[in-house]
Amino acid sequence: MDADAIKTMRLYSQVERVYDDLRHAGIGDDDPLTVDALSAFDQYHYFGTEAVDEAIGALNIGPHSRVLDVGSGLGGPARVMATRSGCRVTALELQADLDQVGKSLTARCGLSGNADHVCGVVLETALAPGSHDAVVSWLALYHIADPARLFARLADAVAPGGGLYVEDFHRLGDFTDQEQTVLDQVLYAQSVPPRDEYITTVEAAGFTDVRFTDMTAPWTEFVSERAADYRARLDEHAAVHGPMWPAVSTPFTRPS
Repeated sequence: MDADAIKTMRLYSQVERVYDDLRHAGIGDDDPLTVDALSAFDQYHYFGTEAVDEAIGALNIGPHSRVLDVGSGLGGPARVMATRSGCRVTALELQADLDQVGKSLTARCGLSGNADHVCGVVLETALAPGSHDAVVSWLALYHIADPARLFARLADAVAPGGGLYVEDFHRLGDFTDQEQTVLDQVLYAQSVPPRDEYITTVEAAGFTDVRFTDMTAPWTEFVSERAADYRARLDEHAAVHGPMWPAVSTPFTRPS
């Protein structure tokens, strides 16, 4: 996985804009932060903290849990999990700028003792066997071209009785040329398998009791509402962030 190539995904090209959002909310660059204040800006996935709460419940994450967050972005989900469950999180992020900003935000929230930020590639970073009670990931695994190797590594890293929670894209059918262009040039999608293949790959890695929830309808509604809100507030966005690219929204589904 190439840290430079993934920057073709436009979401990751203006990482520091989170500071613009915080300043606009009246929070200075050196002010302490709370997870609640950050949550409107640091969740790079659909349904924000609601999706993180779902993972906490599904995996029974609690104060003694050791959690690995793969593709942790700015660390938003990691901070929510640490705050709401008391768990210890390793936030693994490929991109150095996201990792550094995330680490700074975590420190400002007073959570450095609960969340470790590691910059690295999940297929190469050392993961001791059985070192985590839970592995989570939100809209990141589709960037990785070798899902069989990926899930095998994650299965090895999960302790007996632990679990995996993933929100990801999967293929509903043949992509149109326009959809493939968005996948290749905007989303940096390296692997978008159909549902059955996705499930087979996860099971072959050693995970059992695999449950797959099709989120096409709610995700479509979510991105439609988000796009409408974005367009309605273009002047505000421009005032806060400067000229910005138009939003691109393409609905897919997730396994969980």
